[in-house]
Amino acid sequence: MTPEQYVQEKAAASGSSFYYAFLFLPPPRRAAITAFYAFCREVDDVVDEVSDPHIAQTKLAWWQSEVAQSFQGNPTHPVMKALLPSVPTYGIAQEHLQSVIRGCQMDLEQTRYLDFAGLQRYCHLVAGVVGEVAARIFGQTQDATTAYAHRMGLAFQLTNIIRDVGEDARRGRIYLPVNELQQFDVKAHEVLQRVHSDRFIALMKFQARRAHALYDEALALLPAEDRRAQKPGLMMASIYRTLLREIEAEDFRVLDQRISLTPVRKLWLAWKVQALGRLA
Repeated sequence: MTPEQYVQEKAAASGSSFYYAFLFLPPPRRAAITAFYAFCREVDDVVDEVSDPHIAQTKLAWWQSEVAQSFQGNPTHPVMKALLPSVPTYGIAQEHLQSVIRGCQMDLEQTRYLDFAGLQRYCHLVAGVVGEVAARIFGQTQDATTAYAHRMGLAFQLTNIIRDVGEDARRGRIYLPVNELQQFDVKAHEVLQRVHSDRFIALMKFQARRAHALYDEALALLPAEDRRAQKPGLMMASIYRTLLREIEAEDFRVLDQRISLTPVRKLWLAWKVQALGRLA
């Protein structure tokens, strides 16, 4: 299996909303974003699939070393072999990849966030930086597009957090800020035991309003000159925001199920942005 086949399989197997946006890119950009996304999946899977935190830390340390030596021209992992040719073309820096790894390390070291400011620092590493690299690959020409990408990445990550409250609770993690749990009188043990209550719904409505506001802020930050190039990101925004609305319609039943969109619906939403320029 070639490195290119490896990253293609890794991206396709994830079933992520991101994958559907990649399909509309020209081949060089599609190859670059697929390799970068496969890298993100590899390091994220270390946290999600390795139960022993010491082993997970060792694996992430290996990835730090692999990234460093890859940027010196000596990649060994198929993901880095597939990604390296795109690095100079799209201005991908070693620090971008190391930031994503540091974000995953935070998952091993921290299972609670005291406030939204603390959560934002985590989201910057695992989502904002990812959005920045993606914007470059999609064809960014304006400096202001970086601010859009970071804001949109934060909106995506908050949508993920809302969707995954139950799954994260099963791993002993709560990403909802502690002071906001207190504000709505939701106890941590209730989340961990997946107790669905009116107080929990009120808390989640608050989280959803914040996410919607971030989508609006991100779209307002996108320069008109880059709107066409950034269509893949807008496709993802359409898919993610539709997912958020589905979660709202289901009364935030996220503690005992994973609410998702079908592949056909994701493809339809992506196509509408590509063909009609319309976000859901």
